Amino acid sequence: MERNNADPQDLPMAVEANQEGLQSNEDLHLVLVLRLPSFNLPLNDILRPHFHILDPADSPEPACSFLSNHAQSVRALICVGYTPVTAETLNLLPSLELIVASSAGVDHIDIQECRRRGIIMTNASTAFAEDAADYAVALLIDVWRRISAADRFLHAGLWPVKGDYPLASKLRGKRVGIVGLGSIGFEVSKRLEAFGCSIAYNSRMEKPSVPFPYYANVLDLAAHSDALVLCCSLTEQTRHIINKDVMTALGKKGVIINVGRGGLIDEKELVQFLLRGDIGGAGLDVFENEPDVPRELFELDNVVLSPHRAIATPESFEAVYQLILTNLKAFFSNKPLQSVYQIE
Repeated sequence: MERNNADPQDLPMAVEANQEGLQSNEDLHLVLVLRLPSFNLPLNDILRPHFHILDPADSPEPACSFLSNHAQSVRALICVGYTPVTAETLNLLPSLELIVASSAGVDHIDIQECRRRGIIMTNASTAFAEDAADYAVALLIDVWRRISAADRFLHAGLWPVKGDYPLASKLRGKRVGIVGLGSIGFEVSKRLEAFGCSIAYNSRMEKPSVPFPYYANVLDLAAHSDALVLCCSLTEQTRHIINKDVMTALGKKGVIINVGRGGLIDEKELVQFLLRGDIGGAGLDVFENEPDVPRELFELDNVVLSPHRAIATPESFEAVYQLILTNLKAFFSNKPLQSVYQIE
């Protein structure tokens, strides 16, 4: 998808140029937006020239009452951020056929109810893939080359006192296992190949078009990797997919990078492995109980922490707005959708 690198705050101005020839509001397709009140993004302004927007957050009416009274005929729903979409919410939307998620992860949406109802779902993984991959590789470089730790060493005035900082580790030749070779995982593989890393992967299914070795389970992947990069969705099947056995298989020099969801890792076990020196390091952008982060991690020089910002760039937000608009237009025109989430 093309990006013109515009600031998301400028997008409503760009929308004004598309006003000519648009249908009256009564003739536009109805689209429901579910968002928390704190998510006040320019998305609605981008969509209003093209769709009739229903937004319960703009109404004084209680959400359940609003949906019951105004959303019975809604066929398409936009889920903004991590707004929960429960079975109870879906039951209030009997005509719903499509959920367009503005996030890459969809663990806040009742997947099983969507599957039962035959509701199609798209996510933002293609829009976020490049920025998330950049961030994952940056975390891996930081952990292996000890950049953040060396920065703290220098700022603390320790160079003249303790001498040269300890040696770090190079990337070339390292074996990197990618957990989840979707849009984000594939972008990670492209970047790490350029660094001379050897790539293998685990995913929901083997991808015949991919040249990398495939491991059907994460335990075997860990046993043949120097680092694991987690890019998969959080589901019932992937919760704590990185457990004690996987960390043991990865070994004392192994590194874990997580730009997926915090629940992919058994966080308590990870903390203990790091404190005991049973694993080499970690780069974490996501955590199990955000915004709470285990305080034991703050004092470890082999751990790089980030407050869930892997995809947070103006360019990625612009890309997801355009992806949402494109998918809604495609849906109501009976054309193929982009970034469809495979509900299993």
